[in-house]
Amino acid sequence: MTKRNKIGSGKALAPKHRDELLNALKARFEKNMDRHRGLKWETVSEKLEGNPEKLWSLSEMERTGGEPDVVAFDKKAGEVIFYDCAPESPKGRRSLCYDRAAWESRKENKPASDAVGMAGEMGIEILTEVQYRELQNLGEFDLKTSSWVRTPDDVRKLGGAIFCDRRYDTVWTYHNGAESYYGARGFRGILRI
Repeated sequence: MTKRNKIGSGKALAPKHRDELLNALKARFEKNMDRHRGLKWETVSEKLEGNPEKLWSLSEMERTGGEPDVVAFDKKAGEVIFYDCAPESPKGRRSLCYDRAAWESRKENKPASDAVGMAGEMGIEILTEVQYRELQNLGEFDLKTSSWVRTPDDVRKLGGAIFCDRRYDTVWTYHNGAESYYGARGFRGILRI
């Protein structure tokens, strides 16, 4: 399993990397205004400037191919919400079983890591099925791939995990053994700032 720093470990971006990331996030924000109507970049920028550890998490989302973008502003909590908005499940997060217990249960051909563990190391959470469906209201995602979504505890206790994709202009939810992994299945994350 790849070793990464956890949130709160003081991980900070080099100034050049920070500036490049902020420029990429701003360009994506401005290109996709339909994802966050009524929200101004200044509001997002202010949140990012005050949370360097979250900026590191966004960098990890970007580095692994997630193309994070703002999808909402939670007025009650005062938080900007980012989802992975890459057209397909992020390339740097595929071929993963669902969680660590599933990874440990494999006797052979273990994948490099697991989705839940990798998300935690990145400082993000896996989208729930409801959040995944909200994302699909903003565009068409996972037309060729699929993404693990947060699995209810009762399903996971029985050995299963759920994933979603979009086919035939419909968003589908499926199940699989949590220990399974596929080259076309990754996970999408959420980050609140």
